[in-house]
Amino acid sequence: MNSFCTLFDANYLSRGLVMYRSLLATGTDFHLYVYAFDDLCADILRCMNLPRMTVVTLQEFEDERLLVVKAGRSKVEYCWTCTSHVIGHALKTFALAEITYLDADLCFYSDPAALLDEFHASGASVLLTEHRYTFIYNQSKKSGVYCIQFITFRNDQNGLSALGWWQERCLEWCFAFFEDGKFGDQKYLDSWPERFPGVHVLSHIGGGAAPWNIQKYTLQNDEHRLTINDVPLVFYHFHGYKFYRDGTQNLGDYWLRSSVIDLLYRPYVCAIQSAQQELCSLSKEFSHGYSSWDTSFSAAFSRLKRKLKGEYNVYKQL
Repeated sequence: MNSFCTLFDANYLSRGLVMYRSLLATGTDFHLYVYAFDDLCADILRCMNLPRMTVVTLQEFEDERLLVVKAGRSKVEYCWTCTSHVIGHALKTFALAEITYLDADLCFYSDPAALLDEFHASGASVLLTEHRYTFIYNQSKKSGVYCIQFITFRNDQNGLSALGWWQERCLEWCFAFFEDGKFGDQKYLDSWPERFPGVHVLSHIGGGAAPWNIQKYTLQNDEHRLTINDVPLVFYHFHGYKFYRDGTQNLGDYWLRSSVIDLLYRPYVCAIQSAQQELCSLSKEFSHGYSSWDTSFSAAFSRLKRKLKGEYNVYKQL
């Protein structure tokens, strides 16, 4: 059985549910440890009593060192700070041999065992996935070569050494801007293949498809199975996707082929809408997940540039 962990609050709860159910749909044998970053998220998930899921609250997870830095970081920055600590907490608390952290806005299309089989065959202790940026969207210098989206650690000396180093760096500095070669929790990973023994970089292109690299792949529905460049698509990272109270859908800031919108985004939007409706039926208090329009001049200018470049993926109805 493969062990996964993730973290999110009520604002990402519908995304987290879609990710969890996409894992179920692949038929893989797994258990997901969800670190709920607010009480509403924890209460709803525990009420749902979903199979193959363990919910961990902030009260069960946070320690003194995390609480010391919490006040000085934004909500996003604190989540990034906590990612490595969530991984370490899950390994220790649940006595796991290994665990893979998943971003909540992933969606799975085939068994992630294909990615983990590659990792296990390598004999490594840490698995990294590259951004694999399309040339025109290459942000490696500021955002990093590797993406936190799907990262695995073995509970062994090499895995714990890399994880412990990462935890310390994130406590020292983890902010949503580039400074002195650092950005959030992610830029720290750039040096790992040289810094630590036992680090494997995923080669399977089906793991790591995302809006910043999908332009260089051919996406197809091959006998009811999605493939990219004839390789089974394992997961897609719906980074930048937003939805609004008036029903508007914003697919993000990258150029997307119509086939990508049809095969990936339309079904994902339907799944998110269904999850939102379910959550609203479970809790009258639930009104989370919706984005607000930025009405500033700079935001309006940015939207104009996106329109001119064909990157304005905003739809009243999709």
